[in-house]
Amino acid sequence: MQTYFKTENLAVGYNGNILIQDINIAIEKGKILTLIGPNGAGKSTILKSITRHLQKISGAVYIESQEISALNPRQMAKQLAVVLTDRIRPELMTCAEVVAMGRYPYTNMMGKLTPQDKKIVWEAMERVHALDLAEQEFLTLSDGQKQRIMLARAICQEPEIIVLDEPTAYLDIRYKVELLDILRTMAQEKKITVIMSLHEIDLATKISDYLICVKGDRISAFGSPDEILKSNSIERLYDMENGSYDPLFGSIELTKPTGEPKVFVVAGGGFGIPCYRALQRKNLPFAAGVLFANDVDCQVAKKLSDHVVCGQAFEPVTEELYEKAARLLLRCEAVVDAGTPLGTLNESNARLLRLAREKQIPIWERQAIVKD
Repeated sequence: MQTYFKTENLAVGYNGNILIQDINIAIEKGKILTLIGPNGAGKSTILKSITRHLQKISGAVYIESQEISALNPRQMAKQLAVVLTDRIRPELMTCAEVVAMGRYPYTNMMGKLTPQDKKIVWEAMERVHALDLAEQEFLTLSDGQKQRIMLARAICQEPEIIVLDEPTAYLDIRYKVELLDILRTMAQEKKITVIMSLHEIDLATKISDYLICVKGDRISAFGSPDEILKSNSIERLYDMENGSYDPLFGSIELTKPTGEPKVFVVAGGGFGIPCYRALQRKNLPFAAGVLFANDVDCQVAKKLSDHVVCGQAFEPVTEELYEKAARLLLRCEAVVDAGTPLGTLNESNARLLRLAREKQIPIWERQAIVKD
């Protein structure tokens, strides 16, 4: 597909001092590009330089083949709408009036709204589910409601690109999902290009077509979420010495318990995950097995334990793997039966439970360890 938005050797910063340089990105029309990175990394600086709220130090920003510095304010407003974290305080203005400000690039010198302008205002408010707020004073709204109104104002501009700085900040989970759904729909149906920053890595990887990892004086990674996650860029981006990022679930796992395993978890098929996390909360080192490489239990267990016995997917468990698991089990003080259904391929788990009974090692049911 043809590149719609790009930067070439862009350098950004303050007072002539470069904060980030050599920013080279290119995306197609109707795609979602998200900047992620630690606080203070420069995500907002990049966005403000793209939108001309901050003067770039060097390089170029293009919409299609036109450099944005050549656009006058009215042309720029028709091309690009902005929702930044800087809070506006429009005194005594209703929400409908705030949204109508987005029609400025299209009004005449008197700033009078036409019937078509008013229709666009109402459609924008309807899109963000805010028609019931139309006559309410903007400053009386909650943070989440204000964010929806500011998005409606941006939509009113009928831009080709929307730039948002941390649009999910201050929103509860319902409104986070709702707002991102709106952005995704706009990108897919209206072919509006979305460029934003997010702190929620799990949401960023789910909604974005492209991610930019911002760290240090250069972009540390740029690509599809799949490319970024496969390269373990998330851990490096946030200098995660404690804990880890789980790309399968899009979630952060806290630091794994260390030391000799105290508990052996017989699991599989996702039944073990609540047990692993319960043991992690108690800081109890555990072992787990026998699991299969394609099992979600295996994915989480490896993030939370150094003692996981894992076999090949779709292959019977070998005697060697069983013996390895049995040796681990015999070193433990207790065994957790996660309640995984037992069948032909995981018959080794039934053998492990029998071994625990023979050796009179206490066996805890899943409910006991999870609720305790």
